[in-house]
Amino acid sequence: MLDRKIVRERPGELREAMQRRGALGGLAVPLHRCEELERERRLLIQAVDERKAARNAASLEVARRKRAREDADALIIEARSLGVEIDRIESELGAAEAELDGILLVVPNITLGDVPEGGEEANVIVRTWGNPRASDGVRPHWETGAALGWFDGDRASKISGSGFTVYRGAGASLVRSLLNFFLDTHTAGGEYEEVWPPVLVNRASMTATGQLPKFEDDAYRIETDDLFLVPTAEVPITNLYRDEILDAVFLPKGFCAYTPCFRREAGSAGKDTRGIQRMHQFDKVELVRYCAPEESNAQLELMLGHAEALLQRLELPYRVKLLAAGDTGFASAKTYDLEVWAAG
Repeated sequence: MLDRKIVRERPGELREAMQRRGALGGLAVPLHRCEELERERRLLIQAVDERKAARNAASLEVARRKRAREDADALIIEARSLGVEIDRIESELGAAEAELDGILLVVPNITLGDVPEGGEEANVIVRTWGNPRASDGVRPHWETGAALGWFDGDRASKISGSGFTVYRGAGASLVRSLLNFFLDTHTAGGEYEEVWPPVLVNRASMTATGQLPKFEDDAYRIETDDLFLVPTAEVPITNLYRDEILDAVFLPKGFCAYTPCFRREAGSAGKDTRGIQRMHQFDKVELVRYCAPEESNAQLELMLGHAEALLQRLELPYRVKLLAAGDTGFASAKTYDLEVWAAG
């Protein structure tokens, strides 16, 4: 969620950022309401502070009069009245803050200055590596996997429904080997601490990473406990230090984690659903780095380099794409996509 201070101190920048994302049209009214609520919130805080100061002064005077054996009944009534008024105003303040936060939860992040304006058509190919084998008659992975007996979608459907697969034999071994290779490589250099987090997280954790409320329909939820299966290990890793203040000497600090990931992929359709590209359950090794805000861009570039190094060691041709503002993820300030060439 964006800091309320941005609404108060940089409303023009916020509107410009939403314009760059192509989202201002749908957010113009909510942003205007945010500005109203922030002004109202500041006035209510001032009103509470003034009345608390008056109540404190009245309480001190009551104490003085009692010591002097003077009548203090009127001041006692005044102090009680101020207390009732403070409770009323604080209730209004809480309602204003709840409404403001509710709106800010659906406002996407402000993208960095070097992120291109526009939608998907404005994405920029930063660089490519390797030569795709398009002329070698390479078969798509869903054909190769089926021929080798690596994927068993039919039995997965019997067990769980559509959108799942069973990895078998050498296919299962390959998945496990790749996960270990990724984790071992990232931890070997000392840049990352491996963690093994829970795959069920609470609502606060999903909200803190921008998954809720916007993407709740794409999440798997256990209703009785209000817990969610993680869509990415980024959720539990980012929440490791939620609501904590970290000493600067701790930063930057990197973490890597493997988790199975779960997404409903509501509404997905088309050729991307073939094979194992858009599954409800998939396996991923996540990289997360905690850092000071002014170091975030450099740390992103560092992680990008670490991810590219793995692809190069695997000799997989790929390209690095810088996403334009309108194509950048809801919670992201800047996103690179690493797109590996694949047949089909």
